[in-house]
Amino acid sequence: METSDLLKRVRQIEIKTRGLSNNIFAGQYHSAFKGKGMSFSEVREYQYGDDVRDIDWNVTARYNKPFVKVFEEERELTVMLLIDVSNSLDFGTVKQMKKDMVTEIAATLAFSAIQNNDKIGVIFFSDRIEKFIPPKKGRKHILYIIRELLDFKPESKRTNIKMAIEYLTNVIKKRCTTFMMSDFIDDNEYRNALTIANRKHDIVAIQVYDRRLADLPDVGLMKVRDAETGHEQWIDTSSKALRRAHHDWWTQRQTALNETFTKSNVDSVSVRTDQDYVKALLNLFAKRN
Repeated sequence: METSDLLKRVRQIEIKTRGLSNNIFAGQYHSAFKGKGMSFSEVREYQYGDDVRDIDWNVTARYNKPFVKVFEEERELTVMLLIDVSNSLDFGTVKQMKKDMVTEIAATLAFSAIQNNDKIGVIFFSDRIEKFIPPKKGRKHILYIIRELLDFKPESKRTNIKMAIEYLTNVIKKRCTTFMMSDFIDDNEYRNALTIANRKHDIVAIQVYDRRLADLPDVGLMKVRDAETGHEQWIDTSSKALRRAHHDWWTQRQTALNETFTKSNVDSVSVRTDQDYVKALLNLFAKRN
């Protein structure tokens, strides 16, 4: 993408997603975080109704009357975007490609983070770690992330979600909230890695998919190509049996995916490329409040 075109796209994404973040998500974004850190603030005299577990016994002994520790919520959070950049995201049949929707969602979350004075970082992954952007604050940092989202070219075409999750667990030491964005088309097992990561961090899965993955159109012979392996073949979409088999395959895959998220205790939402991701995110935030 030419520099002038890239800057124009960056500006368009900024205007749209910052507006969403300011006007729609402002009241719900921060309350959607689980396990917020608590830091010691001060001590004060014990009052009726205080939790006895908060008594500071050292200060109590020194002044010969009960004092309690006062804690406050840590306002600064760390947000990580774990973004799938494999070739299967370069697909869309109606409104936009999957990777374009991922970019908009990621940018919206990024502006929501900066609005709440949080740090934000990104891990781009395929079947390898393509790029790691450490979490920082500031508008300049957010715009850099958006530029990368729009113009990043991965070295590999394939997907390995397990590897990406393990990298997150190892590289981010402080507890964070991670929004993992992918179509989750990966036959490798990653439930254990996800469970371990979610014990250390707060993982949220956002699946972006195209409706043609769920239902094939009846358009006769069609040449299909696997974006990650390059394998091509002709299929007869006029066959009801073929379309039914494809739909059953998708249903089984979604059932298995939802089971993975449930057993890993990971909140998730699925968004179709021709649907409104704003509504999906609002429902996700409401579910986590």
